[in-house]
Amino acid sequence: QVQLVESGGGLVQAGGSLRLSCAPAGRTFSRYTMGWFRQAPGKEREFVATINWSGSTDYADSVKGRFTISRDNAKNTVYLQMNSLKPEDTALYYCAGAAAHYSDRYYYTLASRYEYWGQGTQVTVSS
Repeated sequence: QVQLVESGGGLVQAGGSLRLSCAPAGRTFSRYTMGWFRQAPGKEREFVATINWSGSTDYADSVKGRFTISRDNAKNTVYLQMNSLKPEDTALYYCAGAAAHYSDRYYYTLASRYEYWGQGTQVTVSS
């Protein structure tokens, strides 16, 4: 069974940084579009960032300029560098993989378009 394993979450003060990693196990994801989503308590899961196989990226407006998604296909790993963290970034962060190809990158902002998910890693930002 394909599994995505996230790591790197933790507790950080506002203004600090964290780097999340996602290492798929059991499958090579170099040709997949990968995404990060997050879910805060009492809220719906929301899109954070996505990167396709060639390195094209998209971000939610709320994280643009602060977060950077990247991938190292040789290591089969996807990263989310989070800088200037705010308390409102506190959430459970999920890594996701999409095998399907869409010409309109909008679809990669939708959680329903991703077939593979990790268990999530908690990010808590204190004020």
